[in-house]
Amino acid sequence: MNQEDIYNKRLALYKKVEAVSQLPWYYLAAVDQYERNIRFARRDLPKADGLTGIYFSKERWSGIINPDYNDTNPITIELFGGFGIDGNGDGKAERSNDEDVLASFTDYILQYGIDEDNFKIGLWNYYKRDKTVGIIMGKAAIYRHFGRLNLDSHAFPVPLSSNHSYRSTWGDARGWGGKRIHEGTDIFADYSVPVRATSYGIVEMKGWNRYGGWRIGIRDINNNYHYFAHLSGFSKDLKVGSIVEPGMLIGGVGSSGYGPPGTSGKFPPHLHYGMYKDNGYTEWSFDPYAHLRLWESQERQQRK
Repeated sequence: MNQEDIYNKRLALYKKVEAVSQLPWYYLAAVDQYERNIRFARRDLPKADGLTGIYFSKERWSGIINPDYNDTNPITIELFGGFGIDGNGDGKAERSNDEDVLASFTDYILQYGIDEDNFKIGLWNYYKRDKTVGIIMGKAAIYRHFGRLNLDSHAFPVPLSSNHSYRSTWGDARGWGGKRIHEGTDIFADYSVPVRATSYGIVEMKGWNRYGGWRIGIRDINNNYHYFAHLSGFSKDLKVGSIVEPGMLIGGVGSSGYGPPGTSGKFPPHLHYGMYKDNGYTEWSFDPYAHLRLWESQERQQRK
């Protein structure tokens, strides 16, 4: 099965659950994608092997006091306070069945309600983490905006026609503001060269930082946070909560930072581009250089 077929089957499954529960499909898609991403990023969780990425441990599915953690009987699972329910009408509640898994999560959420505020309350009580709620709601906004799941394409952060250069600088020592490592790749270019979104995503942060100057943070659907720093300014109307797509103008190359708001010119103009991954517990920086090389190559190929 190719990736497009998988996306189509997932979307059909989300909309089937939506028709029964009235829970918007993009909420289900957001939770499913969030859990698929954290399962990929962590070693303590099995990798997703079905259409859905939502994970229930045996104990949570069957009920913590259930003597049979492999129980598939919906009646006894409910008796022992488990999450598992029969979603496809075959009389069994199976952790390996996509419809049962989605129906079980939806059944939990329906205790709170399907409107946005109550959905967020349900998410918080399920995950007990504010950042997780924010990330899922951001994904839901992205899916709702574009109306599809296939949002995997990327763009290089500056126009290929611009005079730019970069190399792998992640991990290099930095001294200004205290001893620290460089968490990104510097792309040197002229002042005001357009800076573009590299992925489909939502703007989580926009403003000033004494290290990064004028900067923007964008979260994509794969739990990656894309950080653009030292900008000369921002694109008009761009704000926290804005939905972006690959190649969309978000700002310009500059040399802002290393001081209070407005400080500029302490170093040559360049874009600092960083990438961070969230795994449901914490977030860490990783080297974006290989991704930048790939996106640059893909964009050049598309132009041929």
